Parts: sequence; C-alpha cells; structure tokens
Amino acid sequence: MSPLANSTIATVGSGVMAEAMIAGILRGKLVDPGQVVASHPRPERREHLAREYGIRTVASNVEAVEAADVVIFGIKPQMLGKVGREIGPRLRRGQLVLSVLAGATTAALTGILGHDQVVRSMPNTPARLGKGMTVWYATPECTDEQRAQAAALLGALGHQIEADDEKMVAMATAVSGTGPTYVFLVMEALIDAAVHLGFPRHIAHDLVIETLEGSTLFAKQSGMHPAELRNMVTSPGGTSAAALHELESGRLRTVLSEAVWAAYRRTVELGDQLEASVTASGDPRPGGR
Repeated sequence: MSPLANSTIATVGSGVMAEAMIAGILRGKLVDPGQVVASHPRPERREHLAREYGIRTVASNVEAVEAADVVIFGIKPQMLGKVGREIGPRLRRGQLVLSVLAGATTAALTGILGHDQVVRSMPNTPARLGKGMTVWYATPECTDEQRAQAAALLGALGHQIEADDEKMVAMATAVSGTGPTYVFLVMEALIDAAVHLGFPRHIAHDLVIETLEGSTLFAKQSGMHPAELRNMVTSPGGTSAAALHELESGRLRTVLSEAVWAAYRRTVELGDQLEASVTASGDPRPGGR
C-alpha cells in the first residue's frame, strides 16, 4: 500500500511543477483525485485543474492546507513571506510540508512557517513526463512515515534521492535542477549547426533529438563511464576526433563547469536572501507545532 494511500494532499501555488506532481501521483495511483485539493487565485487555473484531473480546487490557501496531511509548497520564492505567514498559523503537528521552491532553505521555510516538519526538494522539468530527477532533504523533525510519503510522492515524478546533507539539494539544483537548460542549449546549437550544413530545420530537429535520446539511453543501459563510450566511437584521425578537438579547444568542459558553479552560487545566494528576509521580518523560529 502507498504511504500516501490514506492521505489528503494539498498544493499551494498550483503552477507547472505542482501540476506535474498532481499528474504523477494520480498516474501512479498513489491517491484518488478526491484526496487532492489545489489552491490558486485565478478561476481559470482552478477550472483547468478540476477539469483535467478531477480534483477539488479552492481560492484560499488556508482552506487548502487545513485538512491536508501533506502540503506541496510550490509558490514563487518571492512570495514565501506573504504566503508563509498566511498558512503558517494554520499548520499543525504531523503535517508534512514539501517545498519545491528554488533556493528556499529549510531554515527559511521553518522560520517563516513556524513549522519544522519540512522537506526541501528540487525536481526538474522532465518530472512533467514522469522522467524527472529529484534530490530532497528532510528536517530531523520529520518522521519515518513522512519521509516515506515524500519518497513516494517525489518517486511519482521519476527518480528521487534523499540527501542526508541539505547542501546537496543546492548542489543538485545546479546540476539536475538546472540541467535541462544546459541540454536544451546544446540541443539548439546542434540543430542550428545542422541547418547551417543544409538540412531543413524539421529534419535537423529530429536528427538531434533522436541522437540525444538514443545516446542517453545507451549510456544508461550500458553502465559504462562516458569516457569509455566516447572512446568507443572515436577513431584515430576520424570525424569524431576532429570534432572533439574543436570542442576541447573551445573549453567546452570548462564552460559547463563554470555554468554549474554559477547556478550553485545563485542558489546559495537566493537561500541567503530568503533567510535574511525571515530574520528581518522578526518571524519566530519553529515552535514545534
């Protein structure tokens, strides 16, 4: 039986990622639609979610969380103070708050909510297809049951890894969380290069997409190190060797590494800003509700 089988799940800030999570848990039959409630201020958004998934929708964040066992916190980071102060007083001991806010540390979340049973997670966009990668961290106050609930919920989005050090969530934000951005840019560059060679754009698109998908699947199923796979297809004096020489001359590895570090620094910066805003507002630390 799913750890969520008898749970009510609420989404606060029911945007793209929250919708992906709703779709995932229903697709995986972890709960029935009647066990899910989503809050959103726009009527058309509520109508879409209700029509598409058969769930209950409400305009009030407070109404959504009051009867929930698990609260998915999917608002924009800049709304943390406003929404956190709104729902925090209504949270009770035993409720799990699962955050998908970029950069929001557990210190910032527990500080603004006054609630210490919190999971910080960082899914990525392929979660919309059930092919996501999520790294998450649970505060020490979370029970084993709550950890099982988080694992089941995030597992419905694809692969999930629980980290024992919160820093790893920030690191994952820079690698897997932001990772699709890097892939899409490489994808775009390869398509443009193929068009430059003379392919029609729709053919260039298919060539690149299928090549990337097939290469990823091959790497996953083979279990081999990427360097081994690259050597397999690189003949001395061949086309791959010529292409790799240009990529190495262009500092591809260094640029990618610098991009990951830039994303990590920005994640930490966002976390520091959110923590500072909690301190500045004078909000108390969690009181053990």
